[in-house]
Amino acid sequence: MSKTFQPTELFEGKLDESLLGPPLAEVLGEEIQTRISIPFTSDDSRILSGVWEAEPGLSRWEFLERGEVIHVLEGRMVVTEDGGKPVTLEAGTAGFFPIGWQGTWEIQERIRKFFVIFAA
Repeated sequence: MSKTFQPTELFEGKLDESLLGPPLAEVLGEEIQTRISIPFTSDDSRILSGVWEAEPGLSRWEFLERGEVIHVLEGRMVVTEDGGKPVTLEAGTAGFFPIGWQGTWEIQERIRKFFVIFAA
């Protein structure tokens, strides 16, 4: 069954709060507060989709067993793949982190993103 929605209006309720850390990412500096809701999960749990928010900070990400597609709803961050050039993602832009992507995310302004995570 398909579902349609407006990403900017989705998840207006309270999100689950936690600090960013392993196994998702390694924080490089001060703690980073995050909020998340994952209402869509495939039957085999290989695909997850929802919304994620995080406060400013620097973190290292390694997408070794999964990949992610995001659409930034609010805020701004700079992502830098190892050996690559920085890329700014801000409200209205999308990004793709394939399996194997490694690098840093520098959240410069509280970010809110819609995401789809997929496993190999």
